[in-house]
Parts: sequence; C-alpha cells; structure tokens
Amino acid sequence: MFRTYLKVAWRNLKVNRLFSVINILGLSIGLAVTLTLFIYIRHEQSFDTMYPNIDNIQRVLLHTDGDNGQEIWATVPPSLGPTMMTDVANVKYAARTLKNDFGGTASLRVLQQNFTENNLFWVDAELLHIFDIPFIKGQAKGALDRPNTAVLSETTAKKYFGTTDPIGKTFTVDGRYELEVTGVYKDFAKNSTLDCNIMASGITTGFFKKRSWNNASFETYCLLKPNTDLASTELQLQEMLNKNMEKENQWYTFSLQAMKDVHLFSSGYDNAYASRIGDIKEVRNLIYLALLILLIACINYMNLTTARSQKRAKEVGISKTLGSSSSSLIIRFYMETGLVTLISLVIGVLLTSAAMPIFNAIMGQDLSTDLLLNFEFLISLLAIWLVVTLISGLYPALYLSRFKPVIVLKSSVVQSKGNVFIRKGLVVFQFAASVVLIVGVLMISEQMDFIRNQKLGFDAENVVAISINGIKGTDKKDALVSELKGLGNVSSVSLTQGFPGMEVSGRSLSRNEDDKESLNIQTNVTDASVIDVLQLKLLAGRSLPIFKQEKDTLIEVVLNKKAVDYLGYTPDEAIGKTIFISVPNTIVGVVDDFNFASLHEPIGAYAFHNNTGERKSFALVRYKIAASSTTINELETIFKNVAPNTAFEYSFLDNNLEKLYARERRAAKVGFVFSMLAIFIACLGLFGLAAFVGEQRKKEIGIRKVLGASIMGITQMLSKDFVKLVFIAMLIAFPVAYWLMNKWLSNFAFHVDMSYSVFIIAGISALVIALFTISFQSVKAALSNPVKSLRTD
Repeated sequence: MFRTYLKVAWRNLKVNRLFSVINILGLSIGLAVTLTLFIYIRHEQSFDTMYPNIDNIQRVLLHTDGDNGQEIWATVPPSLGPTMMTDVANVKYAARTLKNDFGGTASLRVLQQNFTENNLFWVDAELLHIFDIPFIKGQAKGALDRPNTAVLSETTAKKYFGTTDPIGKTFTVDGRYELEVTGVYKDFAKNSTLDCNIMASGITTGFFKKRSWNNASFETYCLLKPNTDLASTELQLQEMLNKNMEKENQWYTFSLQAMKDVHLFSSGYDNAYASRIGDIKEVRNLIYLALLILLIACINYMNLTTARSQKRAKEVGISKTLGSSSSSLIIRFYMETGLVTLISLVIGVLLTSAAMPIFNAIMGQDLSTDLLLNFEFLISLLAIWLVVTLISGLYPALYLSRFKPVIVLKSSVVQSKGNVFIRKGLVVFQFAASVVLIVGVLMISEQMDFIRNQKLGFDAENVVAISINGIKGTDKKDALVSELKGLGNVSSVSLTQGFPGMEVSGRSLSRNEDDKESLNIQTNVTDASVIDVLQLKLLAGRSLPIFKQEKDTLIEVVLNKKAVDYLGYTPDEAIGKTIFISVPNTIVGVVDDFNFASLHEPIGAYAFHNNTGERKSFALVRYKIAASSTTINELETIFKNVAPNTAFEYSFLDNNLEKLYARERRAAKVGFVFSMLAIFIACLGLFGLAAFVGEQRKKEIGIRKVLGASIMGITQMLSKDFVKLVFIAMLIAFPVAYWLMNKWLSNFAFHVDMSYSVFIIAGISALVIALFTISFQSVKAALSNPVKSLRTD
C-alpha cells in the first residue's frame, strides 16, 4: 500500500510540473532559510557550554542609577573579587579580569620585534581554575601566582615565538612590564565569551593591588559551591558591601548572572570587555523571520493544492466509489505532501551549504556547515520534515478527502465559498507579511542614513587615532606631537585618553565635596589641542592650558553644556567655578554638547581635564585633506623614529564611530535579504494561483475573445481580484508595521520620525510586484487561442 501511494504521489508531481516546481522551489527556499538560521541559533546557544563548571560559574553585575534610569554594568570595583573569597561562604573561587588599558590595544616587544595585541587581559590566577582552562605546555596550577608572568594561547604563542618553545621566554607590554611566559593554553573556542590571547598576572599592575570600592573597571567571575542558593549568595554580597562601605555612600548594588546567560543576555550592559556579545532579541527576531518565511512557503502549498481541487475532485469521487475511505485518502494526500517536502528538504540542505558563506559575510560570523552532519541536526531535519508536512498537508488532505462522490461526479464545480475565502485569506496573509517586511527594511535604511548624516557636534572626518600606549615618558610623547605637527597635511594634534565613540572614565559630578546629589560624567584627560582636533564649538572661556607642570596639582576642566546645565550655571557664569569630580576641578571652558556615545543614548555630561596623574593613550591627528597611503606612511615613519620599540597602530575616527551601529547595519542587511526571499516565495504562490485561474477560466476567456474582448480587458479582469487582495493586505500590514517600527526606533535617543512616504513606497512596491507576477499569467491566458480552449471538455 505504501509503495502504491508513493507511485501515485510521484505521478501527480510529474503530471502537474508547473505547480510541483513552484511548491518545491518555495519550500526549498523557506527550509534553507530555516536551516541556516538553525545553525546560527545553535551556535549562539552553545556559548560557554564547553566549560565543565558552567552550571556553577556566575558573573557579578553592578546596578546603578544612571541619567536615563537604571543601568547595569558588567564591571565592578577591584575590592569585590578578593573580598568575596573571604566573606561570601558560597564562593569557592573569584577572579577579576581587566583588559589592557581598560579596553585598549597593547604594544608588545617580542624577540626584538614590535606587535600589537587587542586581547591581552590582566587576570587573577583563580580564573584558570574557575574555567578549568586546558594547558598544552606548562600547567594551570601556579602559572600566574607570581607577578610578571603570563600565559599565551596556542595560536598566539606560534604568532610571537614561532616554533621556539615560549616557556621561560619574556616579552614587554607597553614598554612598562616585562612578562615571563609560564604556560600555553588551548585556544578558546569560537563560542566562548572569554577570548583572551594573553592572560597576564594581575598582581603585576597597581590596579589589582588597590582596595577600592568606588572605581568599577573589573569584570569579575566566581565559582559557586555545588547546590548553592543564588538568592542567599546575593544577600551575602549585600552584607559584604554594607560591611565595607557606608550605606549613604553606596551608589550601586550587586547581582549574579549565570555564565550560560552571559552571551545572549548582556547586549544592554555597559563596560563589558568581551567582543563576542550576542543579543537574545536579535536571535528571537531571526527565529520569527525564519518561521514567517517557512509559513509563507507552506501557505503556497496549501493554496495551490486546494485551488486545484476541481481536477482532484473526480479522482477522489472515483476512489471513494471504488471503496477508498476518507482516512486512506488523507494518507495518500499526506504521502504526496511528504514527498514534496522531502525533495524540498534535500534541496534546502544543498542551498544552505551554498548560502553559508554569504550568510557569514552578512552576519560577520565564521559558521560551518559541519553541524549539518551531526546526529542532533539529523533528528532536527526529521522533525522539520514532519512539521512542515503536517502544516502544509493538513488543510488540503482534510478538504479533498471530504468530497462526496455523488456531487463531484455530477458536476465539475466543487469550489465552496469557505475554500475560496480561506485561500484568499492566506494570500492576504502572505502579502501583509511582505508589506510589513518592506516597511521594516525602508525604515531601518532611513534610520541608518539619519545616523550617517546626523550632526554629532564634532567632526570625525579626517582624524586618525594613533595608539601611544607603548611610549614611555612625556618627552617622547611631546617629541612625537612636535614631529607630527611638522607634516604639511597635519593641521592639529592632541594627546588624549580616548575619543568620542569609546568609553573613557566614568565618574560623578557634584557642585562641591559635600553635595549628596551627583550626575554621571565621562572624563577624558587631554590637552589644549583637543578642541581644534575634534572641532568642538567653544561656548565660553578657553581650552585647557598649553603647558602644565607635572607637579601642578590644580586640575582644570572643560565641560560640555549638559554638565554646566546640571550645575545651574550659564556657560559664562561657569568659568572660574570650582566643582567636584572625585577631586576639586576648576572650570576654564565650556563646549557645546556633542554625541560622544552612540545615538542610542541621549547626550550626557562630559569633561576634558588635565590631571597629570592619568595616562593618555592616543594621539589624535587632524588632516587638512583626506588621508592617503602616503600620509599614513609619513605618520608611521615619524612614529618609528620617535618610538622604535613600539608597534604602530592607527584607526580612523569615523570608522570607529561606524562600529557603534554594526548590529543595526547587520539587521538591515539580513532584513533586506530575508524580505526579498519572503516576497519571492509569496510571488511564487501568486504566480501559481494566477496560472490556475487562467486555466480554470480558459473557456470563459475563449468566449469573451470570440465576442470581441481585448487582451487588455481580459488581463484586467483576471488581475483585479488579486489586486483587491493586495490592498486588503496593505490595510492590515500598515498598522502592524507602524507599531513594530515605532518600537524599534524607541531604542534610539535620536531617530527619524515615521513617515507616510515609507508606507506609500512599500504599498506601491507590493502592488507593482503583485501586478508583475499576475500579469505574466494573465496576458498568457488572454493570448491563448480561443478555438483550442472551446474545443476542450
């Protein structure tokens, strides 16, 4: 029986080639999208699962009141880690991590060669035990117990030392620390939140020796004892804080985040050092999008199968007359659906393998199709096949198996109003979904254009940032500035801690030391030239002094207008006033507000200061005209002459700002590609329905042509019903799209307004696409020979 059903299903597919190809193509694309996203989602969900202690590893988070409500930081004070080890009974180990220069690039001197390293972390030795990191050379125990020691990843060891055994060798970091290599560990997996290339002993630096409860710059992980109650542990953290800090001075609280949640549930947290941070919202949106595309493909099958019910009616009637039961017919129709979905699934797997490089390029990933070969995926394929077969074949199988032989054998008309209504409803759903996707793509594109053209309050073009971490001494830094200014294409140079688009030092601004109220403020140690380099608008006063003695304890500051407004001064009134930012500061200038952070956030308070106790990490160089390779070569030559033992690394300021919106640009690309696929699949279904309608009404078309109807008139007649459905789809789609995109735009403090033009363009696009799809079949039917159509039964 099974073999017979299979043969009948195969014959039906061969007889109706056009509809079979449309169904298989639509389902194949839908399944390919689903499988591709399945691989991506499984990768995102697999983060950190390789660590044996994953169930007991927690990251400590800091909660504080920010200018725009509650903020969550991934970094905590330096005292927390060591104190947890002694004061919190549930904690077995605790370890701090601090990315070099608070997230900056390290300059390395290895075997008389210069290198730059983006992933050097200073860590507590306990980190190796918390994550049970496997070693290839040396051993974890004792590897980082001494100051001036470091362990390297396998790839990093080969990069810097080649085939030479690195154990016992030394290298220099930023011209300040000479570290001995005590071990080589296995590279962290691609799905690991930790991505250290070098882990250096934290006790080498003064930062790890400080016992401060105010500065919050350390990511801290802890390993809890088995079967520990999290609520009681968090309570112990609060008790520990109360013991070490006066209640009135506590500007934060702590909580614990499970390691298995760190990757997907940390996108909104501040100050995280990890570069591999996912977003559960993005994952969920991609799941919804994949299911939507697959559903549209399934709807195509249901529509085309039920639309061809007239041709299948007599088959059903004869089968029932000869004794077939409804259940056997349901099995037969499901067999046909299963064969279509199986063929589509095979093609979908092949399309997935072919499309994976494109998907990786769009998403910035390095995913492999190896997952297609493992047992879990094969089980998932079976589940997908069963689900798609069930969804696609449910309505056709039930509908066709209910035909009564007495009725269908007497008449060729079996179209019920319910069937037509459902089919039209499904077409409306397909195009409503397509219109929503078109609106979404257009709005994301508009917002990205807005970001690109938004006036930020400073000029990021023609500015290059050169890392100077490896240069020791103010004399050499001053010499570098002097040499750079001598270049003909350079207009100004400033040494700074950081620049707009990157985190600098977060502090609190108060009117005086006794003021209990404060405002969060970003502080950036720099010099007098920063206003010229960034081309900030000076509202009052002057820039920082050009010269400042190292022993000069007076700290001068240039505030932005947001900070001055908080203090209650006008820009002119603020000049000369003393304020409190950790220590007393004297206001010497006020600049207009500028977007120093992402446009997701409103403009906050910002201060440029000249505290000689803090380090400057970058030389910002402004060009008179756009930088060329020749100019960069000139910069490198000067840099190497001044600092021959330091690696030259640079980046363009406008490129750094672009990185702030990488997630949105990725969403725009993914949305565009998937929207086009969804629309294409919907058009396939519309194409098939138009072909069926033309075939169904061929006698009517023949009679009309004999009576003098024009090709244009017949085309309009066949198209108008479909056009009505597209208009209904627009009426449903527009409110849904408006709500969804308003919700998305609310994530930006600065954004475009929803425009009617977007909906008009989306509506016209959907209408033109539908008309183009329908017209091809309509014109074909109108051009057919009426003699042939009238001679058929």
